[in-house]
Amino acid sequence: MDILYTCCAGLDVHKDSVYACVRRLGPGGVARELVKVFGTMTPDLLALGDWLAAEGVTHVAMESTGVYWKPVYYLLEGRFTLLLANAQQLKRVPGRKTDVQDCAWIAKLLQHGLIAPSFVPPEPQRDLRELTRQRVQLARQKATLSNRIQKVLEDANLKLGSVASDVLGKSGRAMLSALIRGETDPNALAELALGRLRKQLPRLRPALTGRVTEHHRFLLRLLLDEVEAVEGFLARLEERIGAVLGPFAAAVEALTTIPGVDRRTAEAVLAEIGLDMSRFPSEGHLASWGAMCPGNDESAGKRRSGRTPKGNPWLKRALVQAAWAASHTKGTYLAAYYRRLAARRGRKRALVALGHALLGIIYHMMRHRTLYADLGGDYFERRDRDALTRRLVNRLKRLGLKVTLEPHVA
Repeated sequence: MDILYTCCAGLDVHKDSVYACVRRLGPGGVARELVKVFGTMTPDLLALGDWLAAEGVTHVAMESTGVYWKPVYYLLEGRFTLLLANAQQLKRVPGRKTDVQDCAWIAKLLQHGLIAPSFVPPEPQRDLRELTRQRVQLARQKATLSNRIQKVLEDANLKLGSVASDVLGKSGRAMLSALIRGETDPNALAELALGRLRKQLPRLRPALTGRVTEHHRFLLRLLLDEVEAVEGFLARLEERIGAVLGPFAAAVEALTTIPGVDRRTAEAVLAEIGLDMSRFPSEGHLASWGAMCPGNDESAGKRRSGRTPKGNPWLKRALVQAAWAASHTKGTYLAAYYRRLAARRGRKRALVALGHALLGIIYHMMRHRTLYADLGGDYFERRDRDALTRRLVNRLKRLGLKVTLEPHVA
């Protein structure tokens, strides 16, 4: 095998230790290996960088082990050419079992160019990515708290969730606060309804008739306080995201012109893929990296599975949510594309396919710095007008009707 780097290093990263192997090509083409163990405290990692530099290392490879690789990568960034190896890829290559042999094996693979580097975004994108992911976690936490509040209400035989679409809306919170204060009269509770919910007063009164004890009030107060705390964290996160969004602000505004893509979705997508599309040779490579494409499992000429592979779950979540919103728009190409696929492949597959199309649109918008131009809801009809005409005429003929076509004069 060809040797790409005369002096490189492989790191096997753990929580409390880093095994480093420097592999250098000596006289006569014989490779020499030097192994040393370092701690993971900041002074130890700085000493690791100094040792690698003193040995003349130019390229360093490490395995993406949980979150333990991050401080090592960030402290060595800028001093060496770093390659972050996918753990799943390294497992496919017959490796070694002990820690010393693991770092030596990584160094050997690196020297022969057998490690494909993973995408590690620059620092501004890393910051935005952590913030948007934390926002998703807090939103999930709020949804969990909402479900727990509904369970307490069900335990008290209050069917508020059967009438109100959002228990934590303005009307729902006013009723919950009244319940916590000790109000049990269903008529008084129903009168707290606002807006369109007032049309449901006949249903609200029996729904708010139940058996509320001091125990239920305590749990509702506790959960409602937790919801308000989470909402406070979300507000602080939104403020921080706005502060670090500077380099991405123009791209966010451009992406919000796509049907179904709101500001939050645009921020989440850009936090995952970034602004530089040159790292992805084509939209297909980006879709494969984000796992927004069919799986490739084929053997002996037989396709065994087309299941979507595992990839970036944060990106997939944002794209599928945007696809669901786009499928409900009126008179747009994306909605027509969804209906066209859902009729043949089902709604779930159509959503993933629409997410794939959205990712392709975003790729070209970011790569060519262009704005979104919708093709129209009748695009597929205009694309092959004659075939559509023949199909509709044949359907009418099968119903026993005689069809005469005349051009329409405006």
